[in-house]
Amino acid sequence: MRMKLNYRITLFALAIIFVIFFSAPSLFQLQDGKKVTLGLDLQGGLHMLLGVKTEEAVKSRIKSIAASVKHFSERKDILIDKLNFDENGITLTLLDKDDVKTIQSFFHEIQGAVVVAVDESVSLSLSDEEILKTQQQAISQAIETIRNRLDQFGLTEPIVARQGEEKILVQLAGIKTIEEEQRARELISRAAKLELMAVDEDRAARVYSMTQSEAASYGDVILEDATNPQVKHLVREIPILDGSMLTDAHVGFDENNRPLISFSLNAEGAEIFGDFTGKSVGKHLAVVLDSKVYSAPVINERIGGGSGQISGNYTVMEAKDLAIALRSGSLLAPIYLMEKRSVGPSLGADSIKASLIALVGGFILVIVFMVVYYRMAGIIANIALIANLFIILAVMSLFGATLTLPGMAGIVLTVGMAVDANVIISERIRELIHEGKSIHKAIEDGYANAMSAILDANITTLIAAVVLYAYGTGAIKGFAITISIGILASMLTAILGTHGIYEMLEKRIQKSKNNLLWFGIKG
Repeated sequence: MRMKLNYRITLFALAIIFVIFFSAPSLFQLQDGKKVTLGLDLQGGLHMLLGVKTEEAVKSRIKSIAASVKHFSERKDILIDKLNFDENGITLTLLDKDDVKTIQSFFHEIQGAVVVAVDESVSLSLSDEEILKTQQQAISQAIETIRNRLDQFGLTEPIVARQGEEKILVQLAGIKTIEEEQRARELISRAAKLELMAVDEDRAARVYSMTQSEAASYGDVILEDATNPQVKHLVREIPILDGSMLTDAHVGFDENNRPLISFSLNAEGAEIFGDFTGKSVGKHLAVVLDSKVYSAPVINERIGGGSGQISGNYTVMEAKDLAIALRSGSLLAPIYLMEKRSVGPSLGADSIKASLIALVGGFILVIVFMVVYYRMAGIIANIALIANLFIILAVMSLFGATLTLPGMAGIVLTVGMAVDANVIISERIRELIHEGKSIHKAIEDGYANAMSAILDANITTLIAAVVLYAYGTGAIKGFAITISIGILASMLTAILGTHGIYEMLEKRIQKSKNNLLWFGIKG
């Protein structure tokens, strides 16, 4: 007898084709195609808890404001007698009292500024609310910057999340060697603070006999050379511009094929850079990165276009990591390591083994129970159950999702939930057959009667999974994702797929008149 095809079985067949196509790369570890990646707990990696020195963010903010006011005063031809700054604020003394209002207006435009003017002196400090906001912003910016760096580094699904008030949790799956760990840690912790600073030409020759306190009295700072720590540079403490105006950084090579970093500035940075170089021909400009001078070339002419280069004695890999750090932005505040744990691949392998035993063991028990208790109806339910598992794998592969240990627990739970829908449907069909309904009527009404219970259970669980994903972190999100995919897949397989199979086999079931074989009941 020919089996009857229907739209339900057609959609189910298309779903199976989808499953085969997208799950194959993960199942057989093919080179081409998207695959499910394993999380930290399954393949090993690095777990770190970082702290943020938020007080440094306030100092950096003050220093940046000092650089802005210096450039503003030069553009407005305002003569400054003294300009001092520390972590508490900025104080400047003007030669002309008439310029006080102009400087005051400039300071008032700065968010959270507290401005006090006395005679020719104007001081600026940040309000308590602005200090707190700056500190909180430093933490949020550190999280975003670290995440951007790790994404460009090439790591799959790194977890970077805030923990508590001033801590950052970082989990990197796939870090297996000491070299990889060291490289990742350096990339994460690097401040990548780029500054272009003027060399103090008048006192540069005295740098080796000068102390930091004496240099500070002249508004200078002594920095060491990046390639030779014995070489010292005397530069103006207030930078010409900083990395906040940087828009791009990439690796290039000089005429000797040595790697260097080419960088570009935004419109404001390009204007400041052009103005400074135009009036400083014949003087030195120090390219400073993380408080080390990488080069201090002589300015031969005005440099327009807002671009420059950082040369140094580093490898191509180091140059790439430095470019990544610069592109992703400098850290507003330094970070430090509070806790570190390495998860070895062997521990991950043990977790996979234990999870697979639980999954396969539970899966086999469910399959055996369904076949013994429901006979052919149990086999149909098992087909849907197998399809459900492969749909989860295919969808996770399609989106390149990360599978964690809680995610595998979610799959195990999905097995029980998926078979639960089939149990409800099978029981409704059996009840109707007992009442003397025809096979066609029992199947149609069985699905109709079971629908409300199945929908209620799945929708409430799906809502819980969405809440877990929205408010959870890392591993909890993995659990929520697999549960959500499993619920939607079970709706497809249990309701649409098995219904289509019953419709296809309906005439054969009626002709056999063997309810024991098909549904596990007599009569």
